[in-house]
Amino acid sequence: MITTLSRIIHFGLKSFWRNGLLSTATVLVMLLALFVSLGLIMFTEVKDNAIVSLKDKIDIVVYFKTNTAEDQILSIKQSLESLPEVKEIVYVSREKALEEFKARHAGEQSVVGAVDTVGVNPFEASLNIRAFSPDQYAAVDESLNSSVFDQYISKKSFDENQVAIDRLVSIIDYVNRGGLALTIIMAVIAGLIVFNTIRLAIYSSRDEISIMRAVGASNSLVRGPFIVDGIMVGLLAAILSILLVMPVVSFLSPPLAKFIPGSNLSGYFYSNIFSLLGWQILFGSGIGVFSGYMAIRRYLKN
Repeated sequence: MITTLSRIIHFGLKSFWRNGLLSTATVLVMLLALFVSLGLIMFTEVKDNAIVSLKDKIDIVVYFKTNTAEDQILSIKQSLESLPEVKEIVYVSREKALEEFKARHAGEQSVVGAVDTVGVNPFEASLNIRAFSPDQYAAVDESLNSSVFDQYISKKSFDENQVAIDRLVSIIDYVNRGGLALTIIMAVIAGLIVFNTIRLAIYSSRDEISIMRAVGASNSLVRGPFIVDGIMVGLLAAILSILLVMPVVSFLSPPLAKFIPGSNLSGYFYSNIFSLLGWQILFGSGIGVFSGYMAIRRYLKN
């Protein structure tokens, strides 16, 4: 078995280097497929950061009537915090709302003066409610529609934000489905291209294969070198894909960090570089092995 395995590896490597132009073309085709695979992984990371950033900007703001006691508002806050959908609730008192308004309009004396002229604080206390997921805000809003809270609540911002929330939920759903579909499509395309490329390699070695079969070589010995060929293609393409993506990631990371708060594409890439390389090798070699196996299997049947 060891002798057969060493021969298979030897013939596979020999075939790979002998068919230099064909092997190079196969590696380039596989490289394109692995670029898409790695690009989807990096895009998923960017997408997740963007979604987190958008989620942090969506909330439900509940305003309370000015005659509602603070103890009552804090009691409602405690009640809402027990809901499984609620991630965080921030209480903004009437006094704090007034302070924040004056701070925002510090350079507009006419606006601040108009508020001071009123003589009383016109602002309402509020609760800023954030859910764990955008699709959970409807359940939170339903809880707020309880008759127990109606007598205290002046208005809610859910109706104003509902369009944005629904749109975000739809975007997340479409992006996840689209990414999965694109991965599957590219894997199939890469497999077909590598399959046909290896078929060309088999055709160019048809005389050698015929001689091997004529002298009684087993199917595994005939098939093995092309499997090794597929592994070599996947291995080289995986290493090249990581090396070529490095400068791209370093270039794109700073502008993405400005556009998407909390995004660190370069940090994610280099902290996971070995797992990414392992996935690329597994994905590329898997396509190469499967394509090589199917190609020589069809040939051996003829």
